[in-house]
Amino acid sequence: MAENLGPRLGTTVMVMNKAGASGTLGEAEAARAAGDGYTMLYTATPYSINPHLQKLPYDPKDLQPVTQVAVAPMFLAVGRASPYKSLPDLIKAGKQAPGRLNFSSGGQGTVQYMGAELLLQAVGMKATHVPYKSGGPALQAIMAGEVDFGFGNVSALAGHAKSGLVRPLAITAAVRNPNHADVPTVAESGVKGYEVYEWNGIFAPAGTPREIVQRLNTALREVLESTAVKARIYALGARVVASPPEDFKQFLAKEDARWGATIKAAGIKKE
Repeated sequence: MAENLGPRLGTTVMVMNKAGASGTLGEAEAARAAGDGYTMLYTATPYSINPHLQKLPYDPKDLQPVTQVAVAPMFLAVGRASPYKSLPDLIKAGKQAPGRLNFSSGGQGTVQYMGAELLLQAVGMKATHVPYKSGGPALQAIMAGEVDFGFGNVSALAGHAKSGLVRPLAITAAVRNPNHADVPTVAESGVKGYEVYEWNGIFAPAGTPREIVQRLNTALREVLESTAVKARIYALGARVVASPPEDFKQFLAKEDARWGATIKAAGIKKE
């Protein structure tokens, strides 16, 4: 996106990675930046989860939405040696022995964990969470049979599914993926209304004038809707959204409410 955005803004766009604390360190730096249009924040799903799990090093009011970039569904998968051939099979086993099944994730604040927690609450099932240091080891745990199931990005698991190392039982999207048409949605598998995505979006410091936010939004949407960028994002298993700021704001409000309710129902206390 950066290399295509620069020419539209008449400047050079540099990407500075600021990792740490589930993205909150980078978010805090952007929140403190001047609202002159020269600093933007590119962040993802934990932005809507972290406020309910930890004390943030910044005030979310110091950031404003510019555009939602894309959404990517996940697979709910098991290892190739797993006895479970479908999501109903897995749920049935989990209900028969509450807490016996376990699942992996890259940590409590990840969408992989939250997707699992939301599913467990929706079907009235208990399972044991096994956290790993990041998403990579969590996916390896599924493939190795160290855990009974787990969620993972479609693009990250697609190759392993093709080779038979993992078995996707369901996809978290509203509809089936054409490239994996044999994998039913979670909703099709009996969990009505279930739909979870990893998302990415761009924000600006709260003091950025509306006209600058609108100019950034226009340029970003032009980039995202270009054939080349769309194809690259689609190759990553995601779908371009490219929304106006108001639509992204409404989406964020729904995400905040959903994950807040999920975390409260799980009895997780803010650290």
